[in-house]
Amino acid sequence: MGIVAVPEAGLATLSGIFDVLNSLSWLAGRDGIPPDPPFRVELLGEGDGPVQLASGITLPLDGAAQGRPCDLVIVPSLFVRDDGWTPGRYPGLVRWILERHGAGATICSACSGLFLIAETGLFDGVDATIHWPYARMFTAQYPAVRAHPDRALIVAGPRGELVSSGASTSWHDLVLYLIGREAGPAAAQAVCKVFALQRHVDGLAPFMVFDPPRGHGDALVEASQAWLDSHASVAFPVREMVSRSGLSERGFSRRFQAATGHSPLDYVQHLRVEHAKRRLERTLEPIEQVAWAVGYEDPSAFRRLFARIAGISPGQYRRQFAQPDSANGGHPDAPPC
Repeated sequence: MGIVAVPEAGLATLSGIFDVLNSLSWLAGRDGIPPDPPFRVELLGEGDGPVQLASGITLPLDGAAQGRPCDLVIVPSLFVRDDGWTPGRYPGLVRWILERHGAGATICSACSGLFLIAETGLFDGVDATIHWPYARMFTAQYPAVRAHPDRALIVAGPRGELVSSGASTSWHDLVLYLIGREAGPAAAQAVCKVFALQRHVDGLAPFMVFDPPRGHGDALVEASQAWLDSHASVAFPVREMVSRSGLSERGFSRRFQAATGHSPLDYVQHLRVEHAKRRLERTLEPIEQVAWAVGYEDPSAFRRLFARIAGISPGQYRRQFAQPDSANGGHPDAPPC
């Protein structure tokens, strides 16, 4: 198998994937891991290297990708600037990925590695996931790819040969899936325990931050968004925005949806949940008080809405994301020593 190394690649994802898949050789024969490792991992590039990664660290390569008969290709995280990915930087790699797919190889992206693979067109019309801060940029550049940034891992293609993992450490889900597929579930479980890898069983929605577009050019909608930032918890905020706009309810809703991609009510709900997340992270307020503070008198309705948008309950969110108290062993609710 080949892991693609280009100057935009991030060290953490690349090295993590490399180390975990290579570990099957020194773990061979233990805890359900087969005696013959299913992977022989190579670092491959546009040329034969070495390559200085985005972090400034230089890696030697096993060689150029062209001509290598890999049956598994992984493109790890890439650092993409705000102006987007520039296609055509690595034509040799794009051709090679297409050739390997045509020969039956599995093609995988981790995090933002999907930008490079998308140049091949293999993911056009296919479901995929990508690191959520890049999702809007990616969709604008590659609208034919059906991006789902809330999902940790997606296996697609007629042969299950197009695999993508989402934000950052969801490469854990990718390597565990590949190990399970090639070496069996017992091997995947053993490696999971050895490295304390984290499967994102609740998806990536709990990690996502609501970040609606602001630079859309509609001053009226931008003013409504700015007002909502500090007034989302008031009673009937949509009605208030419509009144302030001077438009009809239908006209305002149509204009708001066109500018932000959200209906006014959906926008308010997402914003209220985002405000609730901050309170759950930073306070020990009861859930009922958090619900009231962000605009909901019915705690049950708040819990249902929160779970629908965040993917987990408010209580689960607090346990996972509450700011740690280092004096109490890292647990915000741990008793003092």
